[in-house]
Amino acid sequence: MSSILVPYASSPEHSRGRFIAEPESATRACFQRDRDRIIHATAFRRLIHKTQVFVYHEGDHYRTRLTHSLEVSQIARSIARVLGVNEDLAEALALAHDLGHPPFGHAGEDELSKRMALYEGFDHNAQALRVVTMLEHRYAEFDGLNLTWETLEGLVKHNGPLFTEGASPDLPAALRAFEHLDELELDLHPSLEAQVAALADDIAYNNHDIDDGLRAGLFSVDDLLTVPLVGEVFMQVMKTYPGLELSRLIHESIRRLISSMVDDALATSRTRIARHDLRSVEDVRRCGEPLIVFSESMKQNDSALKQFLNERMYHHYKVNRMMSQARRVVADLFELFLNEPGTLPTEWRAQCEEPVTPKTARVVCDFIAGMTDRFALEEHKRLFSLEKGI
Repeated sequence: MSSILVPYASSPEHSRGRFIAEPESATRACFQRDRDRIIHATAFRRLIHKTQVFVYHEGDHYRTRLTHSLEVSQIARSIARVLGVNEDLAEALALAHDLGHPPFGHAGEDELSKRMALYEGFDHNAQALRVVTMLEHRYAEFDGLNLTWETLEGLVKHNGPLFTEGASPDLPAALRAFEHLDELELDLHPSLEAQVAALADDIAYNNHDIDDGLRAGLFSVDDLLTVPLVGEVFMQVMKTYPGLELSRLIHESIRRLISSMVDDALATSRTRIARHDLRSVEDVRRCGEPLIVFSESMKQNDSALKQFLNERMYHHYKVNRMMSQARRVVADLFELFLNEPGTLPTEWRAQCEEPVTPKTARVVCDFIAGMTDRFALEEHKRLFSLEKGI
């Protein structure tokens, strides 16, 4: 394992800085400071009551956006350390990647996207940028968190370039609203740290959804035995530890699955990196392909697991019922606030124009996207249940 950065890592000493100039910290490097600002953000705290799959009141032991982000961060730091790239930047990006998610997981996002279709849409990745550049109101001299160029770049491009050179991009409105967007080099690949955070996200949510799905009784261990790699690992653990109690079986198997995926990513990424004569982080951005990747066989295993979870978990009737309720809550709140912005809290109402206008729709979208599951449900009761009173 390396404690010295490779030449093509993102170095705080060579950061492109912040769009609003600030004195440097005497005790923290710039990416550490980004990480700390993200952790202290209101949007980050709200992740504790934002859903991964289960609505918050379904149980105390299921993942939330916050616990997921912490798990992604742990995996990202581990991979970054072994590869010799910047752990602090990888961690900051892992912790920030879900800041733009609305309540109720994919159901909440789908419904908000549907309601915003006439008003330039909704995209959770774009919303994360909006959160850290506009919606956080903590500092005296600027809106947002004033993060470094490298962190903003990683947030926007962690899944790769947004368009190819010479193309005419159709970007989400929440991205276009950022005045420095063109400076983030949207046609280039992101840093290795951003790529590490993106792959760590994939590793974390797949494996931990297995855990949550098993504990919720949506499928059984026997159902998993036919899933490539997953079934093999569970069978190995059962053979090594016959009669092992279910909770330990699940944890031991998932621990091994995560290790297998991390080891595969490390080996494959090292091979791909070695194909390029990388001498700087700019070489990473211009190399023409992602460098932090799974092998082809692991990609197939990952795809098979995603298909299994999609069929057996995400579309299970119990989850469908929860998500149906969630969509109705988001739809009801959006339509009420859009048509009657006077029902919004004072600071939000002040930002609106007339009812049913694009500006008002975007304000309503920001307000709902920032809600936790719990707050959205309580707000719905306050506004639509006559029993709650006025």
